[in-house]
Amino acid sequence: MVIRLIFGSVFVVIVLQLINLQIFSTKYKLAADNNAFYRKVIYPDRGIIFDRKKKAILENTISYDLVVTPSEAKGTDTLGLCQILGIDTAEFKKRMRDVIFKNSYVRPSVFEALLSPELYYKLSENMYRFPGFVLNERSIRSYPYRTAAHVLGYIGEVDTNFLKKHRDEGYEMGDYAGLAGLERTYESVLMGQRGIKRFIRDNKGRIQGSWENGLFDTAAIAGRNLYTAMDVEIQQMAEKMLTNKIGSAVAINPKTGGIIAMASGPSYDPNLLTGSTRRRNFSRMFLDTAKPLYNRAIKGQYPPGSTFKPMGAIIALDEGIIGPSFGVGCGGAYFGCGSVRVGCTHKNAGHASNLRDALANSCNSYFSHIYRMAIDNPRLQGKHAGYLKWKEYVNSFGLGVKLGIDLPSEDRGSIPDTGRYNRDFGNDRWGSCFNLTLGIGQDRMTATPLQLANMMCVIANKGYFYTPHLVDSIERETAEDKAMMQKYRDKHEVTHIPDTTFQIIHRAMQDVTERGTATNARIDGINMCAKTGTAQNPHGKDHSIFVAFAPRENPQIAVAVVVENAGFGSTWAAPIASLMIEKYLRDTLSQRRLAEVDRISNADLLPVAIKRWYQRKDSIRLAKQQAAIDESAQIESKQEDRKVTFDPETGTRTDGPTKDTAKPKQQTPMLRPDEKKNAIKKATTNTRR
Repeated sequence: MVIRLIFGSVFVVIVLQLINLQIFSTKYKLAADNNAFYRKVIYPDRGIIFDRKKKAILENTISYDLVVTPSEAKGTDTLGLCQILGIDTAEFKKRMRDVIFKNSYVRPSVFEALLSPELYYKLSENMYRFPGFVLNERSIRSYPYRTAAHVLGYIGEVDTNFLKKHRDEGYEMGDYAGLAGLERTYESVLMGQRGIKRFIRDNKGRIQGSWENGLFDTAAIAGRNLYTAMDVEIQQMAEKMLTNKIGSAVAINPKTGGIIAMASGPSYDPNLLTGSTRRRNFSRMFLDTAKPLYNRAIKGQYPPGSTFKPMGAIIALDEGIIGPSFGVGCGGAYFGCGSVRVGCTHKNAGHASNLRDALANSCNSYFSHIYRMAIDNPRLQGKHAGYLKWKEYVNSFGLGVKLGIDLPSEDRGSIPDTGRYNRDFGNDRWGSCFNLTLGIGQDRMTATPLQLANMMCVIANKGYFYTPHLVDSIERETAEDKAMMQKYRDKHEVTHIPDTTFQIIHRAMQDVTERGTATNARIDGINMCAKTGTAQNPHGKDHSIFVAFAPRENPQIAVAVVVENAGFGSTWAAPIASLMIEKYLRDTLSQRRLAEVDRISNADLLPVAIKRWYQRKDSIRLAKQQAAIDESAQIESKQEDRKVTFDPETGTRTDGPTKDTAKPKQQTPMLRPDEKKNAIKKATTNTRR
């Protein structure tokens, strides 16, 4: 009875397994289908990105991947393939294990991505030696203007984590997707839809032609194009002027919120992150101490310094604390908080006799004082309420909050809340003198260059802005596209500040370029409103900052420029912004102004610590190059001393020095069969004797 039960159980298990294999399991079906059919993926062209003048900032070009199907790779000339690819057999085996683990034994996977032209030609000539391997065509990016790397981003091969996050979006191993910049934000628009071609095989795995005459094939659908507000010429010029500098420049059209240019220094040629050298270049830049991959326009956080003063003046005017004629006496510093001293670069009498003079001369005493008046405003019943009201104004102008630009990883900057000061000083123990330098854009206040440019948009528009964005429109917009783009088309009214208040600030900011701290930034024939800033930097020389918009009568461009460790705002940041504004409004620059672009771009303002790092890297690289040269010379010397000869008469091979005294190795002469037989008999006879 027990034996019957055992046999019965085994029989049931076998039947269930057969049912599973025949009906439910796809393992062997997939293997069988793979033997009978070849499935070729056709990758679509990604969408093109254009600037405002319809110039293609990036394009597509053709590259090839080496793709392997492990189940078909039997009989491959492994050693020959390794020699062509420049890898060893251990690396070959590792890659095969990886593709099997990630994408199964019977599915095609990328073995070597983005082949160089030389490697492609070598493989093409030898593919018959590598069964199971094929060359797949792929569209990759190229960048004709070599600019806007931080904006455009880059694409890369998806990994298992990406596939898990986008499980239902149709991605497969070997696909490429946007990993940064606009490529990432608009991936669903740019990616297109891959196509599939199916071929039938014979019993030896050879392709015989299309399966069912291509009835079940699907065509690749190209991605859709993006049309941006960028001006590629201004972008190139901004990046050129930031050469050998750490900083950023952002230009926005205040009427639409469209970003005209967004440069971050140092930058890099986006072509470096395409093709077969992408990983090596990425690793090198990732380790670079100057952080060329870092987009300082949306992630760099700087104290605004004196560029914040127009904002402070707007708050004071709107709250009714001061009028345009309000002035203070300043002898070179502010002493209104006792032992707390705020220095001022001006000592002459009357430089802060009214708001226009104070802003034109950037008086620290004036704006420290009106900040205290705003926080200690008796109408608001308490310093905490006064601070919260002040913070509400500042946040409404886009500082201390994320603006929502169509790029990933935007930072919000910092406008501290009362909770932070309560933790540091105690709930009732702090007041306007504890954070006095907030009035001049210092203390714990930080902002990104994008936020500073957007603040200029609000002031230029007299109280409203559009969310800053790079993409204005999408080719063949769908309802889903329109919903995504709507937030960039909505007008944001920040406050109900009257136009008269903004007009006062506009006149004062024009004075900055007419008779104030930025006369060197003035453009003949264009009324520019601006403000310089020299932000204190505890880690080195002060940062040079400049914000502006123009023309005053009908603002069309707002700019913010930050140059780290460069001193006064008028020295470096102001000329950069002035040139960008003139180029945009006039679409050209005079020879004199072009010479100014060259002067700025040739200036090396990198911090000393970064220069030393580069010097060490260069020294190490040169030492390695010299060591390689020396080693190569030694090898060549040894090879010259060691001669290899071959004597066709005797079949003798001689390695080493060949001198007249050297005796050749004795070789047994070749014998005919009858001679060999006689020699053996003779040797036997001698042995017996």
